[in-house]
Amino acid sequence: MGNALVDGRPVPLDAAVTEAARLLRASRSPLIAGLGTDVAGARAAIALAQRIGAAVDHMHSRAVMADLEVMRESGMMVTTPNEARLRGDTLLLVGPGLTTAWPELSQRLLAQPLGAEAGEGARRVVWLCPGRGGAAAAVPGAQVVAGEAADLPADLAGLRARLGGRPCGRTRISDKALDALAADLRAARFGVAVWSAAELDVLTIDMLCGLVGDLNAQTRFTGLPLAPGDNAVGVTQVCGWMTGFPMRTGFARGYPEHDPWRFDAERMVTSGEADCALWISAYRPAVPPWRSALPVIALAPSDAAFAQPPRVHIAVGQPGLDHAAVHYLPAFGLLGAVPAARQSDAPAVAAAIAGIAGALGDNGVWPC
Repeated sequence: MGNALVDGRPVPLDAAVTEAARLLRASRSPLIAGLGTDVAGARAAIALAQRIGAAVDHMHSRAVMADLEVMRESGMMVTTPNEARLRGDTLLLVGPGLTTAWPELSQRLLAQPLGAEAGEGARRVVWLCPGRGGAAAAVPGAQVVAGEAADLPADLAGLRARLGGRPCGRTRISDKALDALAADLRAARFGVAVWSAAELDVLTIDMLCGLVGDLNAQTRFTGLPLAPGDNAVGVTQVCGWMTGFPMRTGFARGYPEHDPWRFDAERMVTSGEADCALWISAYRPAVPPWRSALPVIALAPSDAAFAQPPRVHIAVGQPGLDHAAVHYLPAFGLLGAVPAARQSDAPAVAAAIAGIAGALGDNGVWPC
């Protein structure tokens, strides 16, 4: 069932599972990283982490944690993509990377007609600092305001100041243009600010959410953070209901501890703290960002090009393509079930982890 390699040599799947279990059993500080998997795979990975005392980290944790930090510290008003599509008469696109985070952004959100309750007017789209490249050209009709992504923090601060009737320092945008943009946003019946945390830092997101809060004093405005890929939001939700925390959580002391710095996978590997890693990337052939002689057990497509061959590589199926899956659906903003689109003998991540767990040789209690 599927392709399996040990030290680059093809082996039966059972042999690969046995070797993976041996490596994890011998590890004093294991790491489960990548976590590009569906809900079932995430549940299995987190349960395995608790069983062996590992840390867990998603490949897109930085982006997820940026939005979470603002939400926890300052609060955040957000909506769903469907609500934005139906009601959003004014869309403020903020920063670069939006069409990368959601390739169907234009078709699924911007080009869709407003709902009947939103009125008959055309949707207004403004893109603030889209950055270099042709991303803005992929959004016909969008008004581009200031192009350089590096100017975004100052431009947001200036916009927020002018919205409140306060003076601001010099920005790439003139006071007149800032005042006009502030007036347009203030005139929205239901405005939506759209951003990708993969391209913004925490303070910029905080400033943007502050702007959304200010606009709500006079109209209705909300936010739409675009989800990172590889089911990052779905895995965050699974980690939350299983541990009470998001990713970057460790189980070395027998209970979950959340620390975004301590349990950063790349930091753990480069510092030498982790001595074995289970890398999971089922949606695409993504590979770890680190370069290290650390023993790696990879649950990834067969065409994943690792800088150094993993000690064990089990070719897994893609969720929602090779096997049925439940994962986060960015177009709807919720978890949903997706049937398999083709027949495949590649194992799901959850099945591969179940095999490894069964070969560990103990009967520890697994969490829900």
